[in-house]
Amino acid sequence: MSFISFFKGYRNFGIFFSILCIIIIAIIYNILNVKQPLPIYQPAMVSEELVDSAIQHKIKYHTIADFSLINQNGETVTQDSYKDKIYVADFFFTTCQTICPIMTDHMYQIQKEIINDDEVMLLSHSVTPTIDSVAQLKKYAKEKGVIDRKWNLVTGDKKQIYELARKSYLAVKTDGNGDEYDMIHTENFMLIDKKRQIRGFYDGTNPDDIERLLEDISRLKAES
Repeated sequence: MSFISFFKGYRNFGIFFSILCIIIIAIIYNILNVKQPLPIYQPAMVSEELVDSAIQHKIKYHTIADFSLINQNGETVTQDSYKDKIYVADFFFTTCQTICPIMTDHMYQIQKEIINDDEVMLLSHSVTPTIDSVAQLKKYAKEKGVIDRKWNLVTGDKKQIYELARKSYLAVKTDGNGDEYDMIHTENFMLIDKKRQIRGFYDGTNPDDIERLLEDISRLKAES
């Protein structure tokens, strides 16, 4: 075998080996960069100040409880209104002048992004239901650009909203004064999947978290 023939054979092997290495590296890169599924949040994973003491140590099978509330149009909204939907939930009140206006503006931005997506909705619960009557919610909805088919603002029995906040959405604090069912809402937005599980918590006042929430909605849709 001549030196030239040997070199050609070696060169062909080198080309083959280089291509094989590139393929292996690409496979490893793709495996490492596959996004993991979003976590399924349980009460034990959340700050204790946001969780009712009865369920603080629950580590699996947590879902949003059944509910029946009234929206800005005086219509009854239940868990069936969100059946087979991904949705973003929060807690607010219409007379809040601190974080609520920012949160509501961000919910409005999310509404714009999901306006043509039939799989995704929004749900905002009043933490002052005795003040936030249907008429008050309707006024607020008009001011904030709420589109009824995408976003429900709900009021109702204070005990039920309190229990939803503390036992289902893991989203509000007590007022610290010992008054039964009084609550201090947080800036949290919660992402709920089609199985009524919490898949993410986001700072509703932080634009970066809103972008992350929108990305996570797309990830959830890819899961289902």
